[in-house]
Amino acid sequence: MEAVETRELTYFVAVAEELHFGRAARRLGIAQPPLSRAIKQLERRLGVTLLERDSRAVTLTAAGEVLLREGTAALAAVTAAVRRTQRAGRPDPRLTLAIKPGGDGGLLPGILAAYERTPGALPVELICSFGRRADMLRDGRADVAMLYGPREDLGGFATEELLVEDQVVVLPKGHRLAGREAVFLADLRDETMPRYQHLPADGARGPEVHEAGQLMQLIALGQVVAVLPGSVQDQLRHDLACVPVVDAPATTLLLAWPEAARSQALAAFVQAAAETAARRHVDIQSRSVVSSARRCC
Repeated sequence: MEAVETRELTYFVAVAEELHFGRAARRLGIAQPPLSRAIKQLERRLGVTLLERDSRAVTLTAAGEVLLREGTAALAAVTAAVRRTQRAGRPDPRLTLAIKPGGDGGLLPGILAAYERTPGALPVELICSFGRRADMLRDGRADVAMLYGPREDLGGFATEELLVEDQVVVLPKGHRLAGREAVFLADLRDETMPRYQHLPADGARGPEVHEAGQLMQLIALGQVVAVLPGSVQDQLRHDLACVPVVDAPATTLLLAWPEAARSQALAAFVQAAAETAARRHVDIQSRSVVSSARRCC
């Protein structure tokens, strides 16, 4: 079997994504003729046609689509291996957690406190990202991440369920629905919803959101409303309101890490997170029982 070099995969993925040799060459910082020769040489070695070319367009063949998908994953794996190796060899090792700002369901302080009590615990470095946490986990920038199901692609990850939350709609305080005790998704049909970077639009037609502060500002200005996990209420601005969405599907906060990861520090962090989430669940149930008892009396 012919071996394929990482450089060749990088060249092919650039052309396959751009579907234009000139743009791909500029992206790679090389001249177009050697790029064209490299792709032709790759096709000869593999014995298949990867790209159909004519004077007007470049298109992927069925074989090219397979190599784009598999090659992208392979390049990401190589990048991740390099980054993880470099981090493992640092004189000051640490555990890197990718998290959405405010997207911890209120669990993170307890998780960090529990983990710090673990013998041999490493310093935890936080990387905040609104929409690329799964990518950071795949490409080695993060060791572990907090993700929300079911929208995130969890392929290749091991996961631990931390928290299941009902959803609320976040609105400007002056919005027509802000005074309701609850709403249904049908009540939001004509509202403008934001689009989130790297996630399916699902019919949303509002501006693309890149971080939490931007989203809250857009809501306050009346440009969008957003359906979010209920824990957002704990950090809401004074000019915004939350209303439960009765028929919105619950969201699940997950801790995720690469399936192949083998690290005592990571295992201890996952254990601390699971125990913290379990205690939170018990506390919520206890408060619910007390509240129900008071209503009965």
